Amino acid sequence: MIAAGEGGAATPEVPMTPADGTEPHATSAALDPFAEHRAQRPSRFLYALNPLAKLAAPLPVMVIVMFSRGIALPLAFIVFSAAVLLIGARLSGRAIAALLLGIPIAALVLGVTFGVWIDPSSVAGLPAASVTLVSIGDWDFTLAAYIVGFATGLRILAILLLSLIAGVTSTGTEFVRSMVQNLRVPYRLGYTALAALRFVPRFGHELEIIRAAHRVRGTDVGRGPVAAVRRALGYIVPLLASAIRHAERVALAMDARAFGAHRTRTERHFSPWRLRDTVFVACFLAVSIVIAVLTWAR
Repeated sequence: MIAAGEGGAATPEVPMTPADGTEPHATSAALDPFAEHRAQRPSRFLYALNPLAKLAAPLPVMVIVMFSRGIALPLAFIVFSAAVLLIGARLSGRAIAALLLGIPIAALVLGVTFGVWIDPSSVAGLPAASVTLVSIGDWDFTLAAYIVGFATGLRILAILLLSLIAGVTSTGTEFVRSMVQNLRVPYRLGYTALAALRFVPRFGHELEIIRAAHRVRGTDVGRGPVAAVRRALGYIVPLLASAIRHAERVALAMDARAFGAHRTRTERHFSPWRLRDTVFVACFLAVSIVIAVLTWAR
């Protein structure tokens, strides 16, 4: 800063140094407008793990759940994965309500939707086949069919919750970065796929702008399927032009940074595999093996 000295001469203003001898801190920092900004992550243990650890631990369990046939095993893994999410992830109130209330309701509904497709002859030998829940003409919806459909729904929900352990607490960028650094995936493939995935939200934003422009010009009028098709055709050309322009800009930016010119690249953020990742995978698999042994035949 410049301050006026004696006689009107401009003299530089010397920044004040704190009494403890440390350097003065800037009151504001410049932010990258194109970077992804989000709040500081909460102190939950899942956020401190490598994304590959959160994917490698539930993956064998998903295979076990997929080939199970009873109710106890997928139900136990639903409870286990829900407990991991509640303890290790920061969930919103809606997410907790969906986890505690939506999952049981979804399991009951899936039991009906899958059960109606069960062939009654395939469950005729089960004890619950004699209990008829709904009878329409010659078709009977038995308790045995509902139990089979309910077990199928539980398997789907168990696989879903196991996948959310990694999906809720990690981003696509973190997964790509971890695969490139730990699995030695070629960065040309990883970061190119990541750039392609980032096109999707941008296209959604561009589509909203195009729709707003059409409404301002009064061209977004009419009702019915014919008008909807006409509006969709009017969105295609400007959206395609915007996509081509954006792809050209991304390609020029990648070429300017010598993307693909060398076998390896430096990383701004590191995602190493630590001891805590190994401990998490080992503990998760150990608990899963105990659950599978206790509930496999039930």
